[in-house]
Amino acid sequence: MEIKDKLYEGKAKIIYSTDSPKLVVFEFKNSATAFDGEKKGTILDKGKINLKISAMLFRLLESRGIKTHLEKELDDTHLVVKNLDMIPVEAVVRNIAAGSLVKRLGIKEGTEMKKPIVEFYLKNDELHDPMINEMHAREMGLASWEELEKMKEVSLRVNGVLSSFLLEKGIRLVDFKLEFGRLDGEILLGDEISPDSCRLWDVSTGEKLDKDRFRFDLGRVDESYAELSRRICNAG
Repeated sequence: MEIKDKLYEGKAKIIYSTDSPKLVVFEFKNSATAFDGEKKGTILDKGKINLKISAMLFRLLESRGIKTHLEKELDDTHLVVKNLDMIPVEAVVRNIAAGSLVKRLGIKEGTEMKKPIVEFYLKNDELHDPMINEMHAREMGLASWEELEKMKEVSLRVNGVLSSFLLEKGIRLVDFKLEFGRLDGEILLGDEISPDSCRLWDVSTGEKLDKDRFRFDLGRVDESYAELSRRICNAG
């Protein structure tokens, strides 16, 4: 397979076309950003870690009947995935109050939700990814009612699988973001599942192990990403 033109470069990944119109390549970067790009930096081996964790978790989900865009790893930082028609709506699943939920609703950080909450956000950097509901998404022609229901259903299924898996690793899945795309009339899980897109806390200590360490200058950023890679992927 031949990597060809750069299609898009985002904050965490570069996407390339290939000699197959059905496949693209994600290159995972070490760069890190926060607060709509106002804060910038790098995290040691972040690209390798995020690819490794994403690929493993996608394979886990596939084994549980949840379809994803994963094809194969090319090397430590390049992932081959199906070329999806991405839906510009992010689904965020919340198990424990943190981040914007705390700011918006005044719920104390660390409060456990009675049931997981699914929220939708418009993918639009200029508007700072505002929260939307199903009616907004349908009115704007972003997705059909059936597609949004499917996204919600799959998000909750993903939450169940990942929460149980991570708990066995001593990690609490606080919240996480998912993206979806269309392929041949189906909705598939896309993008990545990594410490960049999840809040992950140590079960015993409550220590934050994810990108919040970078966002809020908590220190031990490189070490926390490496620790997550070790626990999740059973790396030495």
